[in-house]
Amino acid sequence: MARIDAAYNYYLSTYNPRGNGSKYDIHKKSELRAAYNEMLKANKESPLYKIDMDDGDITRFAIDLKENARVAKNIIAEMSSSGESMESLLDKKVAASSNDELVSVSFVGNEESDTSPSFNMTVNSLATPQINTGNFLNSKGFDFEEGHYSFDLNTTSNSFEFQFNVSVGDNNLDVQKKIARLVNSSDVGLKADVINNTLDQTALQLTSKKTGLPEGETELFSIETNTSWAEVNRLGINNITEPAHNSSFTLNDSEHQSMSNTFTINKAFEVTLHKPTEGKTVNVGFKTNTEALADSVSDLLKAYNNMVRIGANYSVGHNNSYFNEMTAIGRSLSSQLSDVGINQENDGTLNMDRDTILNGVTGANRSDVFKTLNTFKNALSNAANKTAINPMKYVDKLLVEYKNPGKNFTAVYASSAYAGMLVDQAL
Repeated sequence: MARIDAAYNYYLSTYNPRGNGSKYDIHKKSELRAAYNEMLKANKESPLYKIDMDDGDITRFAIDLKENARVAKNIIAEMSSSGESMESLLDKKVAASSNDELVSVSFVGNEESDTSPSFNMTVNSLATPQINTGNFLNSKGFDFEEGHYSFDLNTTSNSFEFQFNVSVGDNNLDVQKKIARLVNSSDVGLKADVINNTLDQTALQLTSKKTGLPEGETELFSIETNTSWAEVNRLGINNITEPAHNSSFTLNDSEHQSMSNTFTINKAFEVTLHKPTEGKTVNVGFKTNTEALADSVSDLLKAYNNMVRIGANYSVGHNNSYFNEMTAIGRSLSSQLSDVGINQENDGTLNMDRDTILNGVTGANRSDVFKTLNTFKNALSNAANKTAINPMKYVDKLLVEYKNPGKNFTAVYASSAYAGMLVDQAL
């Protein structure tokens, strides 16, 4: 299991799938069916091969390919939401904050609706979760007798019962870890951690995933028990050490509160508070059309450059087919891209002259500029789709045999590798 665990750990630690979701990661049944059929087609035409799953570079490379292809596809989907041509971005409303480190914003309203052009914000305090920090116990001590115990977790909307056993030889740390795993695997809106102090003591800490307090409530969760009060009191997890608080902010000098740090204003702006502004005022409004388009081109180049760098990193000691395939896009369009202000570096990445882009999309030759940008976007889209469907095409592998042309069949279970589910061959 060590090899597959290493792949999952790399994925979770590098890409944090619970924290970097996009609305474009949600698909219709027809889209999922189309992707599945494309994977089957790729598998049907692929020769039989073996992969060395002991090579950590291969698993990391495959995951990097899948994730960066996903990011590129999402960026392109966002750019295409108003139309296939990048020229449609000039009609797209893009929200902007004067200080993204304090307050970030995105436009979620109707493109055709009338919206307030701008407003000012100050942030007094952020919304915070409830934290219950238990008692610090000697981690190697034995304060819990063997037996079966339970406690109730009450939230503002539900009640849950947790049961746990203390076995012979379980020390305090074992018991705390056991409860932490129980809470985390139950998906009840809490995050459990075992924390340490400088005295080699450990405590169980429970943190609500929600922030803020609904009106009329004094806590987000509470711990109760009818049968195990001694054990719960010894753990101390029923003690609220940091109560939940609502965020406090002003909109054009008018005071407001929210239970979350992310909320919608006027059904048009999705605002996220990051830090108290400490007296500073943040302006929220719209970017100019040309600035928004230049930002989109910059995002497109970042996605391309990330894919080029992944290929370059893997090509050291491995095959370089992916690097060659990606940089070929820039090389084949180098003359046209250079004319619009995008140039290829020696390492294959692309950089842009923002002023040249801005002048080009508003100049007399704007149709040629958009034709070049659309050609590049479509080329990157095709590369990202191909990478997402079959990342294993680009890894080192031992070819066993080619399939009989015209008489091959689809091995449905082999598609798991194309979907990014890296199977431990030792299982």
